[in-house]
Amino acid sequence: MTDIIPANEYQALDRADRMIIAGQAANQAAQGAVFADYRSRKAPNTLRRQDNDLAIFARFLAQVHLSPGDLANDSQAWQGITWGIVAAFIQWQLRAGYAVSSVNMRLSTVKVYAGLAALAGVIPAGELAMIRQVKSYKRTEQVRLDDNRAAAGVPTRTGYKKALPVSLSKKQAAALLIQPDTPQGRRDRLMVALLIGLGLRVGELAGLTVDNFTLTDGTVIFYRPKVDKIQTHKLDPISLAALRAYIDSGDAPETGSIWRQSLKGRGLDSCGLSTRAICKRIRYLGERIGIKGLSPHDLRHYWATQAARNHTPLDRLQDAGGWASLAMPGRYVEAAKIANDGVRREE
Repeated sequence: MTDIIPANEYQALDRADRMIIAGQAANQAAQGAVFADYRSRKAPNTLRRQDNDLAIFARFLAQVHLSPGDLANDSQAWQGITWGIVAAFIQWQLRAGYAVSSVNMRLSTVKVYAGLAALAGVIPAGELAMIRQVKSYKRTEQVRLDDNRAAAGVPTRTGYKKALPVSLSKKQAAALLIQPDTPQGRRDRLMVALLIGLGLRVGELAGLTVDNFTLTDGTVIFYRPKVDKIQTHKLDPISLAALRAYIDSGDAPETGSIWRQSLKGRGLDSCGLSTRAICKRIRYLGERIGIKGLSPHDLRHYWATQAARNHTPLDRLQDAGGWASLAMPGRYVEAAKIANDGVRREE
């Protein structure tokens, strides 16, 4: 309390006044730790995405001659940020050709950190309320906005991320599972089988180890950072057969990562595959059967689409896919519906 009032004066106060001062001291302590506390609770992937969002926000601030500080860690860096600046940031991104979905995500990140800055006493409550009123774009608005940008010759997406997934047919999915009976081919078949059969994210796939699998009961246990859960999944027959072939042939390592890197002579080398290497390999496997731009996420998309078409209950699809809410699996279920099913026409 001595930061607020000398100790002798504090002791001379009555209980009510001491409680007020103690509350002020507690607020000061909490304000100083609000950013660190928030970030300590988040997964590394979340922090990487947020840091990237804030780096782009900092680039915008620099271009409009505002000196950005450490927006991710220092509450004082948010001094002077207003709803007008946030709204201008959105328009700057749109003119630069960023995807609307990315613009929406960055707006969400800015709102979160502006809220933290308000808790730290840097952004006034009234200004925070105005910042929260800056609206993201709805799906229908995104389509119209992109049409208008395209007509004006403005890009609607920067970088390499695709606007839409590559949709696979059952025939194409089956073709991806046909791989040579070589060390590399057996590894690739297991990789594709797990993506198609379990709907894993590429990071989840890359993180699999030999110890995650139990051949006797045909299961795999793995961590899902997106929802901070450890899950056990039953392997489908194709994935289980691919796993057995990979292990029984001696291709799989004895310990550590289940994956081994490729050698130019079609053999396998040291343990471990990065997400980038897996993405590159899936793209190559797709091109080999005439599919351009295939990604691991496209195979996850195929898994979810097939599960929805087979009438998987929404809550089961959410759990199996590792989604935090029903919103994303709900899209797959909605897309799988036959729009005119049940419509009666006069004979």
